[in-house]
Amino acid sequence: MNPIPPNAAPAPRPPRRSLLGLLGMVVLVGMGEHMAERFLPLYLQELAQASTAILAIGLLAGMDDLLSALYSFPGGYLSDRLGTKRALLLFNALSMLGYATVILVRTWWAVLVGAALFISWSAISLPATMDLLAKVVPKNRRTMGVSVLALVRRLPKMLGPIAGGACIAIWGVEQGIRNAFIAALALAFLAAIIQQRWIADDAQEARTPEANPLRLWREMPSGLRALLASDILIRFCERIPDAFVVVWATRHVMHPVSELTFGWLSAIENVTAVLIYLPVAYMADRFGKKPFVLITFGFFSLFPLVLLHAQALAPLTAAFVLRGLKEFGEPTRKALIMDLAPEGRKAALFGLYYLIRDVLVAFAAFGGALLWRISPELNLKVAFGFGVAGTLWFAWKGRDCVSPDKTVRPQP
Repeated sequence: MNPIPPNAAPAPRPPRRSLLGLLGMVVLVGMGEHMAERFLPLYLQELAQASTAILAIGLLAGMDDLLSALYSFPGGYLSDRLGTKRALLLFNALSMLGYATVILVRTWWAVLVGAALFISWSAISLPATMDLLAKVVPKNRRTMGVSVLALVRRLPKMLGPIAGGACIAIWGVEQGIRNAFIAALALAFLAAIIQQRWIADDAQEARTPEANPLRLWREMPSGLRALLASDILIRFCERIPDAFVVVWATRHVMHPVSELTFGWLSAIENVTAVLIYLPVAYMADRFGKKPFVLITFGFFSLFPLVLLHAQALAPLTAAFVLRGLKEFGEPTRKALIMDLAPEGRKAALFGLYYLIRDVLVAFAAFGGALLWRISPELNLKVAFGFGVAGTLWFAWKGRDCVSPDKTVRPQP
């Protein structure tokens, strides 16, 4: 079925109450997810023998990356097929089923089965979340809307592990983590109630989605394909050195920092990201999105180069400020995806975008490990090369959306 034709009357915008319901859902489900998931490796060590636990932890990590990539497309398909509200309720129910599995069955394999249902909630719900945001927030305020959503998502990421750690401190490792999962189940149930009461029902707008990714790919506009190609190159730049940044800072540089200091460097990175979200969103909605996405890609590219020459605390601090600046235009990039995707296909194309990107980028970590074995410096230099390639490609081929009614292609 084709997307909604350009001359079709636009669907009425859902009430702002839907936006509050969406934000409440993100906080509650995210809080449960992060207070329990972060400590899953410790729980696996409690349930299995040492050798089995190591294997299970490795499977958990690999499964997380793989499912996050594979869940995006079915998430977009179901959002189009069922409507945003019903799709989000379904995804929440799957998370609750995963939590219940871990709570009721005390074996390491049950943890992996349950985790397959809840660890990728963010990935499978992302297309529906963005589709709802596109319906609720006017086009000329979308970057601000995505930035607010990004800020809200960071709240449970900060508070969840603290709450999970408190459970362990009170009840011990095994029972404490089980109690964290019980709390996660309760929070997900509360989120389902909020979804049901506050998010507008759009089932009447549900469309017959395209289940064939190849056909859907043909519907992807050229501007969105250019953004996707650039984003893949940029994510290679990010992921090639990502797992080894802590090794570089604490072991490899001329004046290594302690693990505690590295934690503070990570905090500086996150504070930098939070401080720039809203000002950049305001400017991107007013002046166009492409320049801010381009600057973001530049920050991604520069980080491995600056890290390469950071041999002490002061330059490492500068490198981590730069790493935080990578979030400069990330909400803007997501808003640009929504702007470039045609009406009636936003959730599906959002899912396809992330499916293609994340499946390909999954290989970057393996490549990064091989490069690190050859030379840590080579790892960082190759990452910088990917970043430059992605930035230049987007500068040449990227498109912009500067107003609700006009999409322009930059002149060569």
